[in-house]
Amino acid sequence: MDKINIPKVLIIAGSDSSGGAGIQADIKTCAAFGVYSSTAITAITAQNTLGVQGIMNIPSEFVREQIKSVISDVGADVIKIGMLGNSDIIEVVAEEIEDSNAFIILDPVMVASTGSILLEEKSIDCLKSTLLPIADLITPNVPEAELLTGNKINDVDDLVRSGEFLLAQNTFSALMKGGHLKGESVFDVLVTNEGANIMSGPRIYSRHTHGTGCTLSSGIASCYAIGASIEEAVISSREFVYEAIKSAPKIGQGKGPLNHGLVDTNAVASQSKNENNPFSALKSL
Repeated sequence: MDKINIPKVLIIAGSDSSGGAGIQADIKTCAAFGVYSSTAITAITAQNTLGVQGIMNIPSEFVREQIKSVISDVGADVIKIGMLGNSDIIEVVAEEIEDSNAFIILDPVMVASTGSILLEEKSIDCLKSTLLPIADLITPNVPEAELLTGNKINDVDDLVRSGEFLLAQNTFSALMKGGHLKGESVFDVLVTNEGANIMSGPRIYSRHTHGTGCTLSSGIASCYAIGASIEEAVISSREFVYEAIKSAPKIGQGKGPLNHGLVDTNAVASQSKNENNPFSALKSL
């Protein structure tokens, strides 16, 4: 029987017991796009829509074993990195993937949507020095971008400047997510060596937004693995997240999860190629 060449994404991240974010959201998103996902789990969390009740980091050498096991056999077209927990895990991940031929997406998970700290403060410098230089795309939200750059971000211009700052620190490209900024629209900025593309989309006022960052970065990873360009992958994933929030199942008493399973990814891909798509690039700088 001929071998099936299916796009593959290796997810290196923490587990969310409530299923809304982390490894669980990543796997669901990859499945929605028809992409095969493997995992290296960095932490186990006890959490729900109200917050994180407990975190247990996986020993760094066992994280290494997981990564080596997957890469040596299954392989990966894209590696998506989420929650890392501490410096030991960060260093191990960097050592194991720095020579990989996979496209590397780093979602620098530091604070949960409920406000819980997911990365030790002393580990931020380690993240900046070891993983930022080898990542092909980094996807920080406003609080994360402020921690990485030291810049205060109040508007889209600040997103652009902070993205350019990260590129000056040897980051290859950065998707600066503006969901935390106020306004009727959500602005994200994709900053590369070719310039900055500002993207806009309508804001949904909903408390059911748990796992949006994990879902967005895994959507980008999936689309890129399928063969999309970075910009096409970002546009398609932004629309996927919008539809997943809009149809959220309204689970839990707090920040509920998205709906990863009922979004029509074929319609998303088709819409992303429409020049009138509200999620497309707004302007290039």
